[in-house]
Amino acid sequence: MAVTDARLHQIAARFSEIEARLASGLLEGKDFIAASRDYAELEPVAKAAEQVSTMRGEIAGLEAMLDDPEMRAIAQEELAELSARLPDAEHRLAIAMLPRDSADSRSAMLEIRAGTGGDEAALFAADLLRMYERYAAEQGWRVEVVSANSSEIGGFKEVVAEVNGNGVFAKLKFESGVHRVQRVPVTESGGRIHTSAATVAVLPEPDEVDVQIEDKDLKIDVYRASGAGGQHVNTTDSAVRITHLPTGTVVTCQDGRSQHKNKAQAMQVLRARIYEKMREEAHGEEAAARKAMVGSGDRSERIRTYNFPQGRVTDHRINLTLHRLTEVLEGAGLGELVDALLAEDQAKRLAALGE
Repeated sequence: MAVTDARLHQIAARFSEIEARLASGLLEGKDFIAASRDYAELEPVAKAAEQVSTMRGEIAGLEAMLDDPEMRAIAQEELAELSARLPDAEHRLAIAMLPRDSADSRSAMLEIRAGTGGDEAALFAADLLRMYERYAAEQGWRVEVVSANSSEIGGFKEVVAEVNGNGVFAKLKFESGVHRVQRVPVTESGGRIHTSAATVAVLPEPDEVDVQIEDKDLKIDVYRASGAGGQHVNTTDSAVRITHLPTGTVVTCQDGRSQHKNKAQAMQVLRARIYEKMREEAHGEEAAARKAMVGSGDRSERIRTYNFPQGRVTDHRINLTLHRLTEVLEGAGLGELVDALLAEDQAKRLAALGE
């Protein structure tokens, strides 16, 4: 569906208005933050719209030149080239104009839990964390482990990390679900291939204003932090467990050296989980529609298989197989999967708009 010239002018006018407000120096605090966010969201749309508008104007000018016998040949050649390029520019504009998830620009909480497979599943959970850490480094994001429950042989029964950066949730949200691994475990002497799994959840990180949590709704327990095998990490009651009574959400954190830091980090995770519940309730219909697109993001849905004997990774939602397992696990190859999932989501949403 082509965007009308009138709509192109509206986009340009709105973008100019936001630019002028930011340049005025009159905005402060929340108003400045809101305008900056609007500018960042509209800028790619405005640039795509400007390109389409320019190309349409040039085409109109070339069409007028066709009546001139001396200019007709040159005009026809340039007209053919521009007319061939215009649909791509209009397609890019249509994608830029798709409704955005309000959380796309945010940082995210990444939660990885070992599933079926015991020690091998815990080792795989650690592999996934390293993969996301390396991918994040390529994107210029910062990863900080907030809470970890380590296994005795170096894996994670559960690990929660904060991924800070621009557009983290937009790129990582399709990673939610069950990740399956097929390989010979280091503990397997007979060389048999085992299948294990780990669950990934990606939650957008809310601002404090998004989720209001009252002290009376919290039950806070402190206890002594311990490591794998029950070995004490320290001798003080620094570990924190916070229960949000209205929702029954429970968060534990013991990685920080102080009770204060653990409580602050646990509150961060709690806020993210409650925010995700609020988003699911608010976007029930949208969530149902997404199930038909690139998977539901449900934590029980198997989304990807990492097959070591064959050196391949298969994303089951888009039937994409890459025979570059090592590259994917090192982070560099994950970008191709992320981009393919984003492209599929965009294509499905564009198709839905045209129905």
